Amino acid sequence: METAKQHFFSDMGVMLERSMRHIFRSIDTIITVTIMPIAFMLLFVYVFGGAIQTGTTNYVNYLLPGILLIAIASGISYTAYRLFMDMQRGIFERFHSMPIARSTVLWGHVLSSLVSNAISVIVIILVALIMGFRSSAGIMSWLAVGGILALFTLALSWVAVIAGLSAKTVDGAGAFSYPIIFLPFISSAFVPTESMPPVVRAFAENQPVTSIVEAIRALLSGQPVGNDIWIALGWCLGIMIVAYIFAMRVYRKRV
Repeated sequence: METAKQHFFSDMGVMLERSMRHIFRSIDTIITVTIMPIAFMLLFVYVFGGAIQTGTTNYVNYLLPGILLIAIASGISYTAYRLFMDMQRGIFERFHSMPIARSTVLWGHVLSSLVSNAISVIVIILVALIMGFRSSAGIMSWLAVGGILALFTLALSWVAVIAGLSAKTVDGAGAFSYPIIFLPFISSAFVPTESMPPVVRAFAENQPVTSIVEAIRALLSGQPVGNDIWIALGWCLGIMIVAYIFAMRVYRKRV
């Protein structure tokens, strides 16, 4: 049993190293994923920020959590793309002819998604600091923010696995991410939900992005988090577990 576990983690390490090599050979993917959220942040802070009433004096502080989620939602489309390309090239069949744990092939892609998105998040936070972002959060609050973002990334990465394994075309592999990128715009990420029409407000307040944004915003500002953090964790864990189960089913059928 112990030997099997050791083989699983060593195999997963090899697959992670392989996926990270692919990412660093095409570093433009990380740059592309990072530039769009930064452009949104610049646009909303310096063009629309003065006209948006959020009850805060520093709009970039209010905006940053939603921008981070948009960056992650953009980044996972590349996970689906890389999986799709591996399927098309017959890479999975080659790996399965070797004595390795089959699920490690998928875990390599998922963990590389976690690492690459973490790099994007760090770059965006550094840009936000230049734009005037300030946080009174302590180390534990920052660790909690990192944990929520990591869970959000893992949840969406497993959704990306389903898309990458199921897609018929390259465009189809990445198209699933568009609705996810759009979700923060119908949430409290950019404006308070109180300013929205009743129907839109009802949707915004009961979708996962709002609770995640509110939890991160409270943690970064040093305010009480309340139930938002538990709702956010529930959404992330629920999506991740369901997506993982479906991803493994699709994987067994396709390969």
